[in-house]
Amino acid sequence: MSIFGSIMGAIFGHSAQAKTAETTTTAAPGAAPASTSTSSSAPATPTAQTVDVAAIVDKAAAATGEKLDWRTSIVDLMKALGLDSSLAARKELAKELHYTGDTNNTATMNVWLHQQVMAKLAANGGKLPADIKT
Repeated sequence: MSIFGSIMGAIFGHSAQAKTAETTTTAAPGAAPASTSTSSSAPATPTAQTVDVAAIVDKAAAATGEKLDWRTSIVDLMKALGLDSSLAARKELAKELHYTGDTNNTATMNVWLHQQVMAKLAANGGKLPADIKT
C-alpha cells in the first residue's frame, strides 16, 4: 500500500479505500448504463460521509502520549497515525504525490507534503479545521 493510501486508510478507514477503488473500477469501463448509475451513487456515499479529520487525528495524537503538532507538521501527522515518518518515508510520499522540488531541502518538502496531504484529504471528504490552509 502506498504511504498516502496508509494516511487515507488511517483517517477514513479501509472501507473508504475499497469504495474509491470500486468507483475507479466502475468508472473506467463506463459502457453499461447500470455501471453509470452505480458510479453515480458510489461518489454520493463518501460525500455524504464527511469525516472530521481533526477529531480522528487529535484522538490518535493523544494516544501516542507525545505532543504532536499534526496541523502544521507532516512528520507529526504521520507519527500520530502510527506511520513511518522517517526521511525515506517522506521522500517516498513526495514521489507518490509528484513533488518536483529538491527532496534534500526537507523543510520545503515537508511544508509542501503537509499542504498536499491536507488538500487531498479535503478533496476526499475530509472536514478540516479552519486553521489548516490547503
